[in-house]
Amino acid sequence: MNWDRIQGNWKQVTGQAKEQWGKLTDDDFDVVAGRRDQLAGKIQERYGVAKEEAEKQIAEWERKATDAWFPKE
Repeated sequence: MNWDRIQGNWKQVTGQAKEQWGKLTDDDFDVVAGRRDQLAGKIQERYGVAKEEAEKQIAEWERKATDAWFPKE
């Protein structure tokens, strides 16, 4: 899965992101708005992890993304 698709469908995938990072608020997800660097920053802030760990979590989450996460085109 590529990040462009996640970013372009951010509203649809926030549910999946909320399952992964439950400490992030709706406002956090609104601020992130699909931007990977913003998501990493929010994960660092809420979970107290290093940037590398946040990036690793995002990469793992991105690998789990399936077509079922996205609306049918």
